[in-house]
Amino acid sequence: MTSSVDAAPSSASQPLHKRIIAVWSLWSWGNATVSAVMVTFVFGTYIADAVGPGGQGTQYLTTANAIAGGIIAVTAPVIGQRADKAGRRRLWLIINTLIVVALVASCFFVKPDQGYLVLGVTLMATMTLFDEFANLNYNAMITDISDHDRMGRVSGIGWGAGYLGGIAILSLVYFGLVAGDPPYWFGLGDEEAINIRMVAVVAAAWFLLWALPLLFTKVKTADAETIEEKVSIAESYRRLIRVIVGLWKEDRNTLWFLLASAIYRDGLSAVFTYGAILGVTVFGFTTGDILIFGIAGNVVAALGALLGGWFDDRLGPRAVIMTCVIALVALGGTMYFLDVERDFGVFVLEPTTAFWIFGLGLTFFVGPAQASSRAFLARLAPPARAAELFGLYATAGRSVSFLTPALISLMLLISSAEDTDVQGGDKAIILGIVVILVLGLAAMLLVRNPTGPAKMREHRVRG
Repeated sequence: MTSSVDAAPSSASQPLHKRIIAVWSLWSWGNATVSAVMVTFVFGTYIADAVGPGGQGTQYLTTANAIAGGIIAVTAPVIGQRADKAGRRRLWLIINTLIVVALVASCFFVKPDQGYLVLGVTLMATMTLFDEFANLNYNAMITDISDHDRMGRVSGIGWGAGYLGGIAILSLVYFGLVAGDPPYWFGLGDEEAINIRMVAVVAAAWFLLWALPLLFTKVKTADAETIEEKVSIAESYRRLIRVIVGLWKEDRNTLWFLLASAIYRDGLSAVFTYGAILGVTVFGFTTGDILIFGIAGNVVAALGALLGGWFDDRLGPRAVIMTCVIALVALGGTMYFLDVERDFGVFVLEPTTAFWIFGLGLTFFVGPAQASSRAFLARLAPPARAAELFGLYATAGRSVSFLTPALISLMLLISSAEDTDVQGGDKAIILGIVVILVLGLAAMLLVRNPTGPAKMREHRVRG
């Protein structure tokens, strides 16, 4: 049975609805299983190594994800727009969440055989696609559960919950179904990788369990108050073009933020994407060490997100984002020179110790930068059209997501031509990330703190 709640306070003098913020954050706690378990640490690796060995799995998975990313880039704003205008933001969050749960669970049927490769990469890419659609409606709900002055802390709580949820589910499946020798949970062995495939079932159940409180709470959303007549998909794209033109003419601050955040967010993602590679190939970590570091890094990132939310509400999101990106550039630049033992007179700094110190510093600043980016856009978004703006946010991010991988590939190519040492070559990853962060920081100089909702040009249907 669902309960209906008007979640957003009318002014900052009224208390926030803590139960709604809690169930909203629990969705993020559960959703973390998609990135932590399925994409990054367990199932993506399983497909690359066991289902499509010899590099074929990685190639297929990368291609499928690129196709999914292209679909997201051209459809996300219109999907958000149509959900807003139909007053169905919450409905589509429910539908997309259930689709993601079903796709995650279906990965159980992907056996460690090359004949299952196409099935595996299709399920993974489709999961990523619908997860992005679910997240744009989820992110838009922040405008329904918080006011302008407290979006920083609410976003930080939600983002911190996501980091901590990822640690919890990753630890559960790793120690229950991956690490050590059989028997694993449920008395499973490792025939046909049944223990790894069961990870998908546990991950799906985890997401569904923690998503249900939000799905069964009928939060009153602003889009439901401004339902418009249904239009064709072609007209939706024409409206989208008018919105972008309207932002260029009337509110370039929003447009500049979409561009700048797309650039530095690509660098933020790369910190986690390539961090494990750097730890192992450059700083001397073992596979077990890097997993422990990953757990610690997520804890630190969660703490950073929570603390950043507090500063966000007091100083504004721009100050938090700029401070975090500057710190990331400084830490990354310093790490570049710490891949070998350094004698500072009073102490000797080993590469592994340096990675623990500076690597955890990087994760600490990634958390608040991500949380404040969402809070920044949420403050700009007209509540009734928030999903459309978050769709543009997703599209902007996808449109430049090639930047960091392309720059890193170029630097690795240059490094390999000059140095045959693998460790020396992989150090170029650090430079690639730092350069992208500097570009995003430069673009943020054009952005001001949000002072009011984005001026998204409305379309009037004439009879």
